[in-house]
Amino acid sequence: MAVIDTGLTVAGLRSEFFDRFDQVPTVWQDLATQYASTKDVEHHKWLGTVPQMREWGTGRLAKGLRTESYDVANLKYESTIEVDRDEISDDQTGQIRIRVNELARRAALHKDQMIADLLKSGTAAGFLSYDGQTFFSDSHVSGASGTQDNNLSLTIADTDKNAFTSAEGKAALQNAITQMLAFKDDQGEPMDLQPSGLTIVCPPGQFYRWLEIVNASVINNTSNILSGVARVVQFPRLTTAGEWFLLKTDEYIRPFLVQDREPIEFGQIAEGSEQDFLREKWLFGVRARYRVAYGEWRFGVRTVLA
Repeated sequence: MAVIDTGLTVAGLRSEFFDRFDQVPTVWQDLATQYASTKDVEHHKWLGTVPQMREWGTGRLAKGLRTESYDVANLKYESTIEVDRDEISDDQTGQIRIRVNELARRAALHKDQMIADLLKSGTAAGFLSYDGQTFFSDSHVSGASGTQDNNLSLTIADTDKNAFTSAEGKAALQNAITQMLAFKDDQGEPMDLQPSGLTIVCPPGQFYRWLEIVNASVINNTSNILSGVARVVQFPRLTTAGEWFLLKTDEYIRPFLVQDREPIEFGQIAEGSEQDFLREKWLFGVRARYRVAYGEWRFGVRTVLA
C-alpha cells in the first residue's frame, strides 16, 4: 500500500496551533486576577481590610480580620475535530491547517466568553459572590459596611434601550463611577478608590456610543469631562438591550478570577492509530483545566437603561 505523505506532523501542527493561539486578541487578562491552581478545588479566602492608621496613644491596638471565602472547583474543557482520511489525502493539508487555526482561535477566546457569560448571569440565582449575594446585587453587606448596591438602573427616553443619547450615557456612567467610588470596606471605611483602570463592557449595539462618550473631547458643543475616563470592550454574547457594565481592573483583586490548573494542550490521533485503522478518522483536539469565577464585587457595577 502506498504511503500518503500529507506533511501533517504533530510537532508542526502544534507549532501552528500555538502561534495562532498567542496571536488572538483577548481581554480576560485585563479583567481577571490570574491564579496558579495546584489542586482540584481551591479555597479562596477574602480577608477583611486592614485597620486604618491611628494615633499611637497608649500603644498598638490589634484588630482581627473578618474572613469571607468560597470554594472554586476546576473544570476540564476540550474541543475536538474529526477528519476523514480521504479528506486528508485529497486536501493535502490546506483545509486541515485552517481548521486547526480556528481551533486555536476558539480556545484562546474561551475565557473571554466565560467572563461574558458570568456578566450576563450576574443577577441570576446561584451566581454568587463570596458574600453569598448574587454578584450584582442591591444587598451586599460585609462586616460593618452597611448595605451596598452594585446593580443600578437609569430611565431613558428612547424605547430602543441601546439608542441612548450621549447625555443619558454620560449620566449613567457618572452615576456608576460615583457609586463605585463610594463603596466601603468591612470596617465601614471608604475603600479610597480612584477613577482609574475603568473598563466599560457592553453589547455590540452600544459599542460606538460608548466610544464617543469616553473618547470625544467635545460632545454637542460642550467639553466632555468624561473623555479618557474608561476603555470600551464589546462582547457579542451580551445581548440584553440597555445593559452594560463598569469594571475596575487596576487593583490586585479584580472583578473576576481565572484559576489555571492545567494549560491548553494540543494533540492528534492520526496515521497508524486505532481510529485510523478501524474508522479512517483522524482527530485533532485541545484540552485544559481551569475555572473562571467571580472576584471582587466592589469592582463591578451593572447598569440597566430602562
